Amino acid sequence: MSNLAIRAEGLGKRYELGKAGTGYDSIRDYLVDGARYLLSRQRAKRSGVTELWALRDTSFEIAHGENVGIIGLNGAGKSTLLKILSRITEPTTGRAEIDGRIGALLEVGTGFHLELTGRENVFLYGSILGMKREEVARKFDAIVDFAGIPQHIDTPVKRYSSGMYVRLAFAVAAHLEPEILFLDEVLAVGDLGFQRKCINFAKELQQRDATILFVSHNMFSIKTMCDRVIYMRQGRIQYDGPVDPGIEIYERDCRLGVLTRPGEAKPDDWPIFITGCDVFDAAGGKKTIFEIGETMRVHLAYEVRKAVPHPNFMVSIVRSDGVTVCTYSTETDGVDLGPSPEDGVLQLELPPLRLVAEMYAIKITVREKGFGMVLCEQIGTTFHMRDPLLDINFGVYHEAAEWRVGHAETAASALPGPAAKVATLTSTRT
Repeated sequence: MSNLAIRAEGLGKRYELGKAGTGYDSIRDYLVDGARYLLSRQRAKRSGVTELWALRDTSFEIAHGENVGIIGLNGAGKSTLLKILSRITEPTTGRAEIDGRIGALLEVGTGFHLELTGRENVFLYGSILGMKREEVARKFDAIVDFAGIPQHIDTPVKRYSSGMYVRLAFAVAAHLEPEILFLDEVLAVGDLGFQRKCINFAKELQQRDATILFVSHNMFSIKTMCDRVIYMRQGRIQYDGPVDPGIEIYERDCRLGVLTRPGEAKPDDWPIFITGCDVFDAAGGKKTIFEIGETMRVHLAYEVRKAVPHPNFMVSIVRSDGVTVCTYSTETDGVDLGPSPEDGVLQLELPPLRLVAEMYAIKITVREKGFGMVLCEQIGTTFHMRDPLLDINFGVYHEAAEWRVGHAETAASALPGPAAKVATLTSTRT
């Protein structure tokens, strides 16, 4: 494969929805499987089985030492691609060639046994990843130190939080010393300190000429870790190249994207639909990058397909990792669109932005009066907050505070009082 770590040619993965499992296949079943598939489409129509291609006609090459981000909306085929490359599932079509020792962390706790302790699962998971017992034993202390949970290492993992799961699983995978590492949204779990540790580890791997494929919805992590992105849409590759243009395509596809929940009406049946969403600064200029302290105006355009009395429009700011930062509502703010609203526009002026540097999405939800049934839910657009210092390690938002400094002889309880010998310090940041 020369300098190539991964070569994928025509990869495709088909699932049959509505088909009951048949248990284990015999050798005879495998021999006749090809002939059986020739009539599968007709049988599918008669039995109600439908086909879903999670991945189709996917081809690419990745050289040793490349860090590649796999991005796309939910259902784009990203996780399916990594499962095929890591040999967890077989492709329906095509083939992939891998040159190097693989480490994969695709799902929290994959390979863990709930009844075993963390210590026992380190050896179990290490063996699943291809490490010998002697190798795991030699690296055990380093694994536990990396995970940062020494006090819980002899506790059954069924008592672990999801964050503890992923810390231990990542620590084992990290000490496999892989030449190729697959990561699927694992940095969305765990505290910020551990996320930074994982990113630093990935950078160290890159310096050792390792290859990393990283699936994430967090575009800041993609920018930090990757020098190339593959953008996927509906199971196919739509873009393969430098990071920034790929992220721009991702953000355009996010715009006015519909969100659905199980059991709720499909978008075609929504009585209200958002047809436009833009963000502006205080002077009325359209922009997508804001500084801390700036004012943002959100403009919404909506179409009323079926009259809904007194609908409640809600605008949420959602961080790229899915955390809802805040939500504004016409109902809580005393705005009534009337008993039978028609097509129209809404403008929301937010208080000065105090969000830390990150990418955020504007989510619009329309509910019945009184926060009733969801009538519409869409991602309107995205924007970025920029600051040279204040990132997500500082939390969600930053507001300047007043500090008081007391002398050593001043009792702590006296600090708030008027008689305390204190100096008042005011932050220079606004």
